[in-house]
Amino acid sequence: MRANEVARLVIGAAIEVHRKLGPGLLESAYVACLRRELCLGGVEHESEVPISLEYKGEVVTTAYRADLLVERVGRTQGRRQLTRGQKAQLLTYLRMTGRKLGLLINFNEVLLKDGISRVVNGL
Repeated sequence: MRANEVARLVIGAAIEVHRKLGPGLLESAYVACLRRELCLGGVEHESEVPISLEYKGEVVTTAYRADLLVERVGRTQGRRQLTRGQKAQLLTYLRMTGRKLGLLINFNEVLLKDGISRVVNGL
């Protein structure tokens, strides 16, 4: 499945979760509900996925963790506002894993569309 198709499925699932829960919960609640929604939609995904880093010939396997990997897309946020630092962090994750597209989803917006940011790596 192409990255944009997967992103569309993830965004649709996130909108459904936001419709049911609204803003104001902790990130962990949104991640759990988003995972459930993705399962119901038949979308393969993993959560808390370790991302390794190579530094001077040594692989550091516990350097980073992706909140949610969905067929090459995803990161969720339960924070009030997305920062440039979070977007830079996601871009770094994309580069380290060779992935092309990531989503930052901030469920703490009244309108979820205002909390979705696409981050691309070489698309």
